[in-house]
Amino acid sequence: EAAEYTVKHVMKGWEPQSLMRSIMKGVPTSMYLEELSRQLALDYCCSPADVADSNNHFTLYIPQEGRRRFQEQTVCRLKIAVVHGKLLVTGSEEIVAECRKRYADVTGEWFFDIKRLRELEELLAPFGLRIAQVHPFFLPEFDGISSSDFSSPLLSEALNFELIRYDQDAILQFRGDDRFDQAFAFDPDAPDVLGIAAVRDGEILGMAGASADSPLFWQIGINVTPHAREMHVGSTLVRLLAQDILAHGAIPYYGTSMSHIASQRVAHRAGFAVAWAELITEEVW
Repeated sequence: EAAEYTVKHVMKGWEPQSLMRSIMKGVPTSMYLEELSRQLALDYCCSPADVADSNNHFTLYIPQEGRRRFQEQTVCRLKIAVVHGKLLVTGSEEIVAECRKRYADVTGEWFFDIKRLRELEELLAPFGLRIAQVHPFFLPEFDGISSSDFSSPLLSEALNFELIRYDQDAILQFRGDDRFDQAFAFDPDAPDVLGIAAVRDGEILGMAGASADSPLFWQIGINVTPHAREMHVGSTLVRLLAQDILAHGAIPYYGTSMSHIASQRVAHRAGFAVAWAELITEEVW
């Protein structure tokens, strides 16, 4: 059954003055980390205290209400998070037991290096699994989305295009539009609920979208046209969408590829910092 996160957000035009009025004071990272502990506890079937401590934790995966559901697998046989320098491991009983034997005392700092990933692939092979994805995830930094941190280059570029916001219903017009495949996933379990576009002379230069991966954590995706990538369009949209997400009472987060340096720079310029990394597996077909 598809998750339902109905958001009523009227599309509005934009004026420079409204930008400064709308930017909210950043929340200390410690508060975001408390929310991260709550969310990862639901995702990894443990307690928030388990997430926050310095020990590795190995749990049997039982789907929890409130878990992140973006691209959720029907059966989770193994996934691993590295947070606070340690491991959270959850999945099927036999695979988690094997991971516990090998990794009970292993630290997280170098766990996603290629040597360890090869070792993990060897562990997974007898179970018919392989590594599917390994991603870093970002949360807003302390005061990272406050008006004082909205640098003049970003603001001056922002003045050169119009901002258009989209609510959950308006986003549907972009279904099947490959230009915005990162902004909107149209995943029924993690619905796209907010969008914001930078438009100049009728052309959409960039689009940021938010999916409600859980009631608490909403993920930001971004697409920018090639000729607009030096205009700070991406970081401007990500920062403004993060403010909109916070205004709806959720926590904005941002994920990208380990090797997508440009995307990581967008996150940093928008006031985000790496908070954890995550590995998911898939069946070998």
